[in-house]
Amino acid sequence: MRILGIETSCDETAAAVVSRTPDGEPVIESNIIFSQVEEHAAFGGVVPEIAARAHLSVLDKVVQMALDEADCTLDEIDGIAATAGPGLIGGLMVGLMTAKALSAAGGKPFIGINHLEGHALTARLTDGLQFPYLLLLVSGGHSQILCVKGLGDYERWSTTIDDAAGELFDKTAKLLGLPFPGGPNVERAARNGDPKRFPLSLPLRGQDTLNMSFSGLKTAVRQTAERLAPLENQDVNDICAALQETVGRIFEERCRQAIEKFNDVSQAKDGGSLVVAGGVASNSHIRQVLADLCEDAGWQLVAPPAILCTDNAAMIAWAALERLERGESSPLDLAPRSRWPLDEESATVIGAGRRGAKV
Repeated sequence: MRILGIETSCDETAAAVVSRTPDGEPVIESNIIFSQVEEHAAFGGVVPEIAARAHLSVLDKVVQMALDEADCTLDEIDGIAATAGPGLIGGLMVGLMTAKALSAAGGKPFIGINHLEGHALTARLTDGLQFPYLLLLVSGGHSQILCVKGLGDYERWSTTIDDAAGELFDKTAKLLGLPFPGGPNVERAARNGDPKRFPLSLPLRGQDTLNMSFSGLKTAVRQTAERLAPLENQDVNDICAALQETVGRIFEERCRQAIEKFNDVSQAKDGGSLVVAGGVASNSHIRQVLADLCEDAGWQLVAPPAILCTDNAAMIAWAALERLERGESSPLDLAPRSRWPLDEESATVIGAGRRGAKV
């Protein structure tokens, strides 16, 4: 089976071809990503209208590049998939309409995929991981811990009650005058910083919750920067180092609690697997913190390659392949969703992927 996947949920225009060999091995035949960093750099963040127009201008070329690299034609594709949400509605519409058109023209099944499910299943593409496992999903829009029980069976154990970790990194970078995109530049600055110079408290520490909070850290960073203004390069490096270490400690604490809960629920005796996915999962310091935690707990950390942690179409194609193998497809009138929680039964909380008031 061979799937063409399309991803246009934010500011990367991506297309990929993923297949499974007769003996069951997943193969990424192509994974093309066109970045819009230059288009948004002057604004210090993603502008939805610019993103949608950029997707529209290059998606056909990106799809053709993915087919060419996979050395196949549309006739040799078994299904067409696209991200249906969550994300920027204009970008989602571009990808969905393209996938639907290719599906209708070629008589191929169409599969609309939840972007978060793509992240949740990436470890099965890269490492052949078996259900169940824990997932720490950390990106610009989400910071969640989920129990991945099976395909389509996701139980959210934790989310952010305000900002996502990726948003915190991006807004810190903008505040400190670092280039866009913020996350990688915060990490780069932190390498030359002293994380002990500016102690930052852990939000929600000691409370009986697995949820996370990052808005207070954003305020603390702003107040520190204002107190030191004008900032020297070393000031910026030290603030970034302190922030990165604090976020790592938050993830370590929450994941430790989640591992304990998983062990109790599953009555596992031989340990389990913790998967980290999403753009923030590319941060090497956070990966190391989680690796140390898993080693201490007797667990396995699965961290996909950085190129598969940020937005990409290979994960969308793979999720669609798993769905199509189960006989599932989507109607051509499937609508894009700006918010789409993996756990549809989850309570309404900002950061959970559904609209509603903060609780």
